[in-house]
Amino acid sequence: MYKELKKFKVTNQFSFTTDDSLEEVCNASEGSGVFLVYSVGDEKELIMVGSTGTVQNDGTLKIKNGGLKDKIVEGHQFAKTGRKYSWPAQMKIEDISTIEVVWYETFNDKTKVIPTFVEGQVLQNFLDENEKLPKWNVAF
Repeated sequence: MYKELKKFKVTNQFSFTTDDSLEEVCNASEGSGVFLVYSVGDEKELIMVGSTGTVQNDGTLKIKNGGLKDKIVEGHQFAKTGRKYSWPAQMKIEDISTIEVVWYETFNDKTKVIPTFVEGQVLQNFLDENEKLPKWNVAF
């Protein structure tokens, strides 16, 4: 686990296979924060980092309806369609049987850390260690 994530108390994880419904297995909250996606096989590999929630200049949070859950399930990736469709298709292409999604609320009543800041920290650490971004992150 990345040290930046240890301080966040509202967190959980779920596993997803191509036979599952992402809408049904996703247990992410409607809060704001970051999510990490791992390919689970012989080894566990971080393949993506994402976030949701924008902090306004008055310190308030702007969040889209559905928060982390909606971003994970309906967010677009690989195509102009939600992950509930694009993830299973990409997993088949890459012969990934299972992914694990770990999510953290980084901005709530008790904790106020900008989600994209945490996303950037995790991606920077990954870049430092691997000289590239996770394979499902196109850019940052």
